Amino acid sequence: MYIVYFLVLMLLPLYAQRKVMKTYRRYSEVRSTSGMTGAEVARTILDNNGLSNVRVVRTEGVLSDHYDPTSKTVALSADNYDYASVAGTAVAAHECGHAIQHKEAYAFLTLRSKLVPAANISSNVSWIFIMIGMFSTAMHQLMLVGIVLLAVGVLFQIVTLPVEFDASRRALHQVVDLGIIRNEEEPHARKVLSAAALTYVAAAATAVMELLRLLLIYTGMGNNNDD
Repeated sequence: MYIVYFLVLMLLPLYAQRKVMKTYRRYSEVRSTSGMTGAEVARTILDNNGLSNVRVVRTEGVLSDHYDPTSKTVALSADNYDYASVAGTAVAAHECGHAIQHKEAYAFLTLRSKLVPAANISSNVSWIFIMIGMFSTAMHQLMLVGIVLLAVGVLFQIVTLPVEFDASRRALHQVVDLGIIRNEEEPHARKVLSAAALTYVAAAATAVMELLRLLLIYTGMGNNNDD
């Protein structure tokens, strides 16, 4: 069972990453009929949603696109920023979806933002408590402290799912309503967004599995101590 568990834990994220890269590369080579670069797509969506104060900038890396609510910036990787492709259109629209969520104070985005500090701290210290609790019978209860801290990070991963799915839904709505993509391009844009969402699903699934595994270890150790 442990072999199966570790295989799933390793293979699921790898599959998700491979899927998103394969889909992205495929549709990054398909020129969008609008001829709009990702930067132009983002600017159009933002301006049409009363977000002219949100900047659109180029960032380094591949698929490093993101929305920064602190600086109110949509950052697009160079290929998406500079070129007109179906993939770039979908990615740019998705990040604008986050900007729209921010403007509307979307509940799950607000919750995720509040969880960020706690998730960052818990992810750094949780394993310290878990490892001490696992290898020291006298400090067995510290493992539970680590599991609780780890659960904060898992909660963050779970809350991220509706945030990302909603941003993709908004993205498709925007590019269709604004005439940025044609009907025949919509399924292609949807594939790009679905592949990207799979990475978040995989991350959440593996986080939950790891949390459950640790809980089973903790309860098993507790039963052994009672014996």
